[in-house]
Amino acid sequence: MTAVDLGIPRPSGKRQNPAEPRPDHPGLIDSFGRVATDLRVSLTDKCNLRCTYCMPEEGLDWLPGDQVLTDDELLRLLRIAVESLGVTDIRLTGGEPMLRPGLERIVAEVSALRPKPRLSMTTNGIGLAKRAEGLVAAGLDRINVSLDTIDRDTFAKLTRRDRLRHVLEGLAAARDAGLSPVKVNAVLMRGVNDHEAAPLLRFCLDNGYHLRFIEQMPLDAQHGWDRRGMITAADILDLLGAEFELTPSEAPRGGAPAERWLVDGGPGDVGVIASVTRPFCSACERTRLTADGAVRSCLFSNDETDLRALLRAGAPDEEIAGAWRDTMWGKLAGHEINEAGFAQPIRPMSAIGG
Repeated sequence: MTAVDLGIPRPSGKRQNPAEPRPDHPGLIDSFGRVATDLRVSLTDKCNLRCTYCMPEEGLDWLPGDQVLTDDELLRLLRIAVESLGVTDIRLTGGEPMLRPGLERIVAEVSALRPKPRLSMTTNGIGLAKRAEGLVAAGLDRINVSLDTIDRDTFAKLTRRDRLRHVLEGLAAARDAGLSPVKVNAVLMRGVNDHEAAPLLRFCLDNGYHLRFIEQMPLDAQHGWDRRGMITAADILDLLGAEFELTPSEAPRGGAPAERWLVDGGPGDVGVIASVTRPFCSACERTRLTADGAVRSCLFSNDETDLRALLRAGAPDEEIAGAWRDTMWGKLAGHEINEAGFAQPIRPMSAIGG
């Protein structure tokens, strides 16, 4: 369901009427007319890579086990999201979601919800080769695999782990298991892997994967992000344009984060997610749940609502749903990265969930 379906005007950039109370509607409406139907849920903050743009070499202080949602707590929140709040798409993220014990059971339980949500997962691909068929059998519909390079030395430099072979094997297993389309997420770093833009696209086209380049965002634990060194969407298109003919895709974008371009006339395409230089906040349909049960209205929000505390205090479903609705009603117009005074979220990407 969209804002138009509800008779709510499209976002104007300003909150339409700050004095107005939240509409009496069960969905996750915000005061700019957006309706969140896409839930990104972190299963764990832990990761088995140490990507330089995400965390320090020694890793982070992981959440204590008793702070992470139990399977039953997580599944209850996902049931509330689907049955009471109108969520239609669920993406499992991390950290690295395949480090979550009992992942296949979680996938199966979510797939059994009615109405059945579209279920996807974002992973670094390590271990996927052995688990792809089981995840499909459990009900996983799609998968995104993070891969910034196809050069072994560069992979080891970026991730501080020599695991490229395992990621490539995971990609192939996902494709063979029917997880279609298999998407590849790539971040380009100046002077590190920006020279691989075209080879990475050629690799994905040759293997039937759908490549999406993502601008580096200020979500690293070290707070070392520097706009001056960022590879922008314009840079990416220039790098690709040197070897490929790119034409804008005519397929409707909707709330999708990627701008899509046909490669050499198609049918292959490439996406560019320009979160910083071409923000798409006005069409955002996302709500986020951290591994410790906090709801966030935006990836860059510094405000959260603790649903875990409500769960453990014995709150009924409707009280939990109401707290979730109230959080989304307060969502800002955008992430404000390009505004003076922008403050990077305290939590890094690995703790928020992608």
